[in-house]
Amino acid sequence: MIKALRAIFVALALSFSAVPASAVDPLYQSEMQKLLGIIGSLYFLQPLCGNEENDWRLHAGELITLDNPDEDRRQRLNGAFNQGYYAYARSYNSCTISAQRSVRQLLKEAEQITRDIHSRYADQN
Repeated sequence: MIKALRAIFVALALSFSAVPASAVDPLYQSEMQKLLGIIGSLYFLQPLCGNEENDWRLHAGELITLDNPDEDRRQRLNGAFNQGYYAYARSYNSCTISAQRSVRQLLKEAEQITRDIHSRYADQN
C-alpha cells in the first residue's frame, strides 16, 4: 500500500508542476491541507511503530514545492503538516494497537484524498 501511495504522490506532484502561483487559493487547497496534516501524522507515527522506510517530511516538502504556493499558502500547508504531527505526538509516546490502527487508517485516507485531488484537478491545467 505504501508503494502505491508513493506512486500516487508522484503523479499528484507532477500534476501540480503546471499550476501557476497565485494569490487566490486553488480549489484543492482544503484537500491539500488535510493531506499534509495526514502526512504530518504519519511522519510521527510510523517511526514510533518501527517503520522508517518513508520520509514523510520529504514527501510533504516535495508536494509543497511542486505546488508552487505563495508564501501565505506555503505557511498554511506547513502548518497543517505540523498540526498533524503534534496531534499524535500529544497522544502517543509508544507504539500501541491504537497507533497501528491509526497508521492504517491514515494511509487509506491519504490514498483517497490523493486520488480525489488528482482525478478532480489534475486535468484542469
